Amino acid sequence: MNRWFFVTFLGIIIVVGTVALFVLPPNTANAPGGLTWVTERGNADILRNISIHPGDAVTSPLGITGEARGTWFFEASFPVTLTDWDGKIIAQLPAQAIGDWMTEEYVPFGVTLTFDTPTPGDPTVNRGFLILQKDNPSGLPEHDDALEIPVIFK
Repeated sequence: MNRWFFVTFLGIIIVVGTVALFVLPPNTANAPGGLTWVTERGNADILRNISIHPGDAVTSPLGITGEARGTWFFEASFPVTLTDWDGKIIAQLPAQAIGDWMTEEYVPFGVTLTFDTPTPGDPTVNRGFLILQKDNPSGLPEHDDALEIPVIFK
């Protein structure tokens, strides 16, 4: 009886841990400068104070502001993409630095995306991702990084 309980308990822990790994949003704890985010490469101090949070309901036009380290920019911008649940690009524009971007400090940025909202009804159609991508003029994969924020279209 004890062995069955242990195996069942261990199985539940593994399932819950796996679900949490793929479902929980990528944001981390509050840092002295505001909310920081963990990017795909695990960088936790690159982006902060982003105006859109995981699970936010969004509509067009969508204004996005925040702060990114100057190393995230190239020529004062970085790509921002909005996709539907299937990965189809709905909107894409570069976020523009507001101020001097040639620094390793945080630089404010902003962008406004205009898009056609997917048809309401099916919950999978009303979901998507806001992707903030490090500008990588070299094209080398080791310099790629991004932050994906799940959103809901209203």
